[in-house]
Amino acid sequence: MMLKDCSDPVGRWFDPATSEEISHAKLLKRLASQQVVLLGENHDQADMHLWQLHVAAGLLAHRPDLVMGFEMFPVRVQPVLDAWVSGVLTENQFLEEVDWKTIWEFPAELYLPLFQFCRQFRIPMKALNCRRSLVSEVGKQGWDAVPEKDRDGLTPAKPASNAYRQYLFKSTGGVMGHLKASSHDDPFFDRFVRAQQTWDRAFACNIQAALEQPDAPLVIGIIGRGHLEYGYGTPYQLDDLGMEEVKVLLPCTAAELRDAYEQSNAVADALFCLDISHYNESDQFRY
Repeated sequence: MMLKDCSDPVGRWFDPATSEEISHAKLLKRLASQQVVLLGENHDQADMHLWQLHVAAGLLAHRPDLVMGFEMFPVRVQPVLDAWVSGVLTENQFLEEVDWKTIWEFPAELYLPLFQFCRQFRIPMKALNCRRSLVSEVGKQGWDAVPEKDRDGLTPAKPASNAYRQYLFKSTGGVMGHLKASSHDDPFFDRFVRAQQTWDRAFACNIQAALEQPDAPLVIGIIGRGHLEYGYGTPYQLDDLGMEEVKVLLPCTAAELRDAYEQSNAVADALFCLDISHYNESDQFRY
């Protein structure tokens, strides 16, 4: 079925480039053969996290060797994630030991179903983020100013494309704190782009590390959609690292779905239409 022929797209998958509906079963079967499946989100939307959980559960039926990577965890808390999955920690102990209130500003309740899913099925959880101060340092001074020992094991990001700079400028309005860049190619905007790319590269490098084992698993990435849309952020960095079997899935409203079709854009490899009556579409760009 084509989107134009569908009166109610909620609960269906669509190809944003063609507007053709995609079978849920066939899509998950195809995704199971990939190296990486990236599931985007707006961090404060519970509906989107439930969608991520349902997609992950579907993929587990095809690939018992799942690994789930999470944007919100810096690599320094990896031992805590391992202890949680193994059943050693209580929920409160887990949140305390990862220092949830410091590392992530959003309520833990939004993500706990995903964490409990990993624990119940003994799915390894991988920290994908770097230390927050590294992002600030690279943004302010550039990559070369950071000593190698302080780079959290990351390699430098491939420079941002002009299209990515335009996307970031549009999504932020060029506003950085109390200051504002005049355009996407304003040298002043470089600071924000470098910071964003540090996150993009961190997620890509840590996903690559999760794949580096004799029998590589399927890695699911739980990441903000601003790092994934149009393949500009983390997918771009994964490609630079030699990973070509990567797919991006995004949740959307019916209005966003139709807008993607009208613009004939490839915002993702597949879009799933959610019924989110309280979703503020003006807040679609969340990092």
